[in-house]
Amino acid sequence: MTDTAAAKARLEAQLEELERRRDHIARDLDEPLNPDSSERAVEMEDDAALEGQGALVEGGIASVKRALARIEEGEYGVCVRCGGEIAEKRLEARPEAALCIACASKEG
Repeated sequence: MTDTAAAKARLEAQLEELERRRDHIARDLDEPLNPDSSERAVEMEDDAALEGQGALVEGGIASVKRALARIEEGEYGVCVRCGGEIAEKRLEARPEAALCIACASKEG
């Protein structure tokens, strides 16, 4: 049986870290571009990479928030697709996991 209190603590810590990363990326993206054209081109490439990282971080935040909601609803550790149990080891490795291994392997 999954220790939801420990999972919740890990997820909350993960959410805090992801939100810090999101805020850091947002601050970096808010910085004005260098007026020098060659520097500006490099900064624009960097910004594009940061925007990609930001999208990944936002996805992570959404996954963690959904996992926290599943804890509150008493559905944590239950596959959202098939209703089967998500293995303890999987939840230890990925506390935000919403799918059991069988369903996750069908996805990718």
